[in-house]
Amino acid sequence: MGRIADLCAEIAELADEGPDGLLLPPDAWDRLRGQWSDEDIQDVLGVVKESYLQEELVASADSLSTRLVELLGGWGDARGWRTAVEGGATLSVEVLRQIAHRLDRLEEILEAYRDQKGPDRRGFDRLQQRLMDHGIEAEMRPDWPGARAGGKRGGEEE
Repeated sequence: MGRIADLCAEIAELADEGPDGLLLPPDAWDRLRGQWSDEDIQDVLGVVKESYLQEELVASADSLSTRLVELLGGWGDARGWRTAVEGGATLSVEVLRQIAHRLDRLEEILEAYRDQKGPDRRGFDRLQQRLMDHGIEAEMRPDWPGARAGGKRGGEEE
């Protein structure tokens, strides 16, 4: 196993990024052929490519996810939420719900890969709570500003 790990490290160091991913220069192939078969070299190059792509995917997903957590968190406070519910947001509540659901799962997965602390989730977590309560605010949160006597939401017809 140690020899394969050494080959992975060597290929990672020698490989160049080409239009179709990582490539080994011909002189590197020739040198490695002294100890390894072409199939072994190709297999390890594939592993190194996958590892490289995974690192890129995680970095890109982390950056995108961080920005989305910050963006969606803006609708987590009372004012932002009211704007969204009243149709003043550029995204509908249903689109916010779908994005927040997928983003929450992505954030969960990214925690396993992050080297640093993730984004500030306070606004995003408040938005998720509001999305869960949407439509049942009077029953779930009697202190909700739109709740009226009789359990109806503000603005609803009797």
